[in-house]
Amino acid sequence: VQLVESGGGLVQAGDSLRLSCPASGRTFSAGVMAWFRQAPGKEREFVAAIRGSGGGTYYTNSVKGRFTISRDNAKNTVYLQMNSLKPEDTAVYYCAARVTSTIAGVITMPRTYSYWGQGTQVTVSS
Repeated sequence: VQLVESGGGLVQAGDSLRLSCPASGRTFSAGVMAWFRQAPGKEREFVAAIRGSGGGTYYTNSVKGRFTISRDNAKNTVYLQMNSLKPEDTAVYYCAARVTSTIAGVITMPRTYSYWGQGTQVTVSS
């Protein structure tokens, strides 16, 4: 199984980026796909998650209204549209996936996810 993130880069505050993460080797259409991020010296933190077809979305408070998670089950791909980027959004962004659904109470926890990408760097300058 492979998840490969792309779309990161160096941008200025207020700019936008769109991250993509196609998965191969397993189908995640019934499961949960998510984005996490990790800044230098900090723990990996939850950013957003999306359930399978017809499911809901979840966001950490700091990105609500600015980031949008979406998925294309036909392409087995999850996306993260990031608008109005801020310097504090600077981090390595990881996509994660699990084959099955799960309860909302654990959807923000890294241990919930079995599969991870290698990460893509997002740097936002002020």
